[in-house]
Amino acid sequence: MNAASTRPDSTRAAPRPPLREHVAQSVRRYLRDLDGCDADDVYEIVLREMEIPLFVEVLNHCEGNQSRAASMLGIHRATLRKKLKDYGLV
Repeated sequence: MNAASTRPDSTRAAPRPPLREHVAQSVRRYLRDLDGCDADDVYEIVLREMEIPLFVEVLNHCEGNQSRAASMLGIHRATLRKKLKDYGLV
């Protein structure tokens, strides 16, 4: 049994919106802020904006161990290393 399951209901934190909703809100805001301008690389922009903090946080969680981070992300270590290099994170 974990600590969260032993706390009374009144002390539990309010449920947070799922990550998907945070992403959707951010994409809507980005598209709205384009203010009528066309963007032809939204996919690449969103992917980059998501991957960089994802990699940074997972690496921090894994204390910099790239093998563990790659395993946690479900990608090959060489793929992680390439993306880290591409994003200037190494």
